Amino acid sequence: MVFYYKARPDAGDYTIFMGADKNENEELIKYGLPEDVWFHVDKVSSAHVYLRLKKGGSIDSICDGLLEDCAQLVKAHSIQGNKMNNVEVVYTPWSNLRKSPSMDVGQVGFHNPRMVRVVIVEKRVNEIINRLNKTRVERRPDLKAEKDASNAAEKAERKMQLKEKRRREEMERMEKERQAEIRSYKGLMVAEKMTSNRQIASAGKSMQEMEDDFV
Repeated sequence: MVFYYKARPDAGDYTIFMGADKNENEELIKYGLPEDVWFHVDKVSSAHVYLRLKKGGSIDSICDGLLEDCAQLVKAHSIQGNKMNNVEVVYTPWSNLRKSPSMDVGQVGFHNPRMVRVVIVEKRVNEIINRLNKTRVERRPDLKAEKDASNAAEKAERKMQLKEKRRREEMERMEKERQAEIRSYKGLMVAEKMTSNRQIASAGKSMQEMEDDFV
């Protein structure tokens, strides 16, 4: 079971989601998408909360309101963290999560600690939690199918971009050839003009010589 929430409207159309238990968290870790950002209360047990960004979005582009929604939600779903003030919530791109066979179910590490961010949650804000809970929807998604579809769409997009790149390169090549032909034609015209002028000058000299001989 996965729980889906809608972020505050003024932050944009964003979905926040989390697994119902550690086994579901394991599936989310396995089948995450490049646009996903993972949230967790630091150093204590908590839910794994995810934010799905827009295509091209980055972890540093998350606005304060959206960040607060995610941090409040993950704090509220931590038995220890929910009772504490000034809780540290860590978040990082899904692609930075590292999973090894020796780790327990739901446990993760990081490929690059420098890609991990920290936000401090001073206290629980019930207004935010209540608003998010009103948007909650429970689903049993086929996470593998969703990831396969995302990968297929990304592959198709890369193929289209490559095709467009090749088309532009071919157009540029043809334009360069056209410009080269124009320059070659202009050069030929200049050469022919110079040859004609020399011929005229030569003919004029011959006439003068003929006149001199006549006199």
